[in-house]
Amino acid sequence: MVSMDTPTAVKNYQFGERAKSGLIITSQLAMALSDFPEQERAGGRRMLLMLMESVRSEIQFAANSTGHTSFGKAISSLNEAISLVESNQPEQATQKIAAAISASTTPAQEAWQVLSEHGLL
Repeated sequence: MVSMDTPTAVKNYQFGERAKSGLIITSQLAMALSDFPEQERAGGRRMLLMLMESVRSEIQFAANSTGHTSFGKAISSLNEAISLVESNQPEQATQKIAAAISASTTPAQEAWQVLSEHGLL
């Protein structure tokens, strides 16, 4: 069992859920990019990269605010996904995004246990 006070659990839960949500949307858009017509792919890739950088900033804020190492792992996986999208490999990027989702889920899941024990969830 993870030792975590209630305020920390609330922050970890909120940041984890928010990161997960942003990453799921990012993954869906990365998968959709492969189906774009050739003439639309470059613009779609630019927009996807902007979203990915925005999500990365959110996760960086979570890492700085909570100190939870799983957010750092999520950032590393997302950095790899960004490189793959830049290299025009959005399908492969989805695997790295999935790893980032998994890493972001860890703090939220640990926090959920603490919050539910206190009757807050």
